[in-house]
Amino acid sequence: MKRTRIVLVLVVVAFLAVFLFYPLYYSCREAFFVEGGFSLKFFKYLYVDTITRRSILNSLALASVVTVITAALAFPLSFVVVRYRFPAKSLLTGLLLVPMIMPPFVGAIGMRQVLARFGSLNLLLTQAGIIESPIDWLGGARFWGVVMMEVLHLYPIMYLNFTAALANVDPSLEEAGINLGSSGFRLFRRITLPLMMPGVFAGCVIVFIWAFTDLGTPLIFGYRRVVSVQIFNQVTDLANNPQGYALVVGVLALTVLIFVTSKRIFGRKAYQSLTRGAVAGSEKRPGILGSGLIVGFILLVISAACLPHAAVILTALKEEWFMTVLPSSYTLDHFGDALAHKLTLSSIRNSILYSGLSTVIDVLLGVMIAYVLVRQTFRGSNLLDAMVMLPLAVPGLVLAFGYVAAFSGTALDPRENPVPLLVIAYAIRRLPYMVRAAYAGFQQINVELEEAAVNLGSPPLRAMRRITVPLLSANLIAGGILVFCFAMLEVSDSLILAMKERFYPITKAIYELVQRIEDGPYIASALGVWAMAFLGLCLIVVGVLLGRRMGQLFRI
Repeated sequence: MKRTRIVLVLVVVAFLAVFLFYPLYYSCREAFFVEGGFSLKFFKYLYVDTITRRSILNSLALASVVTVITAALAFPLSFVVVRYRFPAKSLLTGLLLVPMIMPPFVGAIGMRQVLARFGSLNLLLTQAGIIESPIDWLGGARFWGVVMMEVLHLYPIMYLNFTAALANVDPSLEEAGINLGSSGFRLFRRITLPLMMPGVFAGCVIVFIWAFTDLGTPLIFGYRRVVSVQIFNQVTDLANNPQGYALVVGVLALTVLIFVTSKRIFGRKAYQSLTRGAVAGSEKRPGILGSGLIVGFILLVISAACLPHAAVILTALKEEWFMTVLPSSYTLDHFGDALAHKLTLSSIRNSILYSGLSTVIDVLLGVMIAYVLVRQTFRGSNLLDAMVMLPLAVPGLVLAFGYVAAFSGTALDPRENPVPLLVIAYAIRRLPYMVRAAYAGFQQINVELEEAAVNLGSPPLRAMRRITVPLLSANLIAGGILVFCFAMLEVSDSLILAMKERFYPITKAIYELVQRIEDGPYIASALGVWAMAFLGLCLIVVGVLLGRRMGQLFRI
């Protein structure tokens, strides 16, 4: 048993060392060691160069605003969902996850029509008398356009974390606080919020890092003075302009600093309850008026969240759309063109191949890691768990840049054939989801079943394969589907690593199509609708299999 554990741990550590830590180390080495000696000369550009400094400040402002607005939206949503019983609750809470079925940069394609100077939003606001002249959402106000897109896409992740955290709060502790004279906001601040802090921390950090390093949405909106776009622009010029290394290391350092600082602020005190009360039994019935307000609030959020999806669908359907709130004529030709276009056909095949291979890797590694963490007790288990969760804190943009830098000129050079690195990048980025899905499954399976098989003469690995894995099937299927569908729509890795057209995955094909003036945006929108339908079906299946445990997949 001990030998098996050692082998499994070594396999996982070796995989992470080569494809996670080595690319990060390489970028750091190239940034600090210039012409054979230690130097900080490239880092001075982070504050001396006006464009770079402005990009860093813009990214920090963007991530901060997105995190604050997202938290302000997710808190009341999670509170009413966990604490109140209202009509059509299951349906409405399911619809709250709609933004997850489409990357924000795909929604941004459709929203360009809505947010144009004489687009739908400005026309509606003008007709309602709210504004007198159009707002330049894609010009002077494009910062807020990017904020809007990212908030509407990211709030489900924070909502899932907040909901899971609030559902784990023992109601008896709040009842004790009420009996001692506390109530209202003071009760929430002194009792409920401290117990929710792990979920609050996880949600805020993931959203902040995601918004800070998001590449697709700023590219589509033309908001290029952000860190992610600056790194993207320097990938192809590393030999002549090593400043990109310093920028990547700066982003990585800021990410780590934000993570550690937030953990110290939010996690200074560990509040835990000895037992967990029946949350379902603590749900309140708010009455007719209260139910109406709750349902109305949730429907308002859902309507806003569905706006990018509706915009993409309308863009894919439009034949003519100018100076009107909705298209003046429609066509289905773009959907056929999306499936017949040579670029989209190859990209669909490529994405299925890359995502399928990455899912196989994640399932194998995820089961091994979860087995070691749950079934084995050894020194260093917490370190292994932290290493596995690290990809959630390391931006995909930084990792993809490290791959280009570290493996150029080798057999894995993405300039020649990016397939191996795309598969590995997809696997590394989604491994935490698979580990958490398998981890939850192992916790629910009684270890005595495995011990009985071992006592009857079965080797440990055979016992796990014949006994445990079949019982884990629902968790593995759910985790595998989630890994596959998210890999299909991975943005940063795809945009940076896929440099030749024949290797383009779906997201890179969509980005390239948007650049084509004639019918590119319409075909790209139609392809986005197909992808949205596919991902929506996958998430429905995952939600059925995991239920409320789905929120655990987005914890760090």
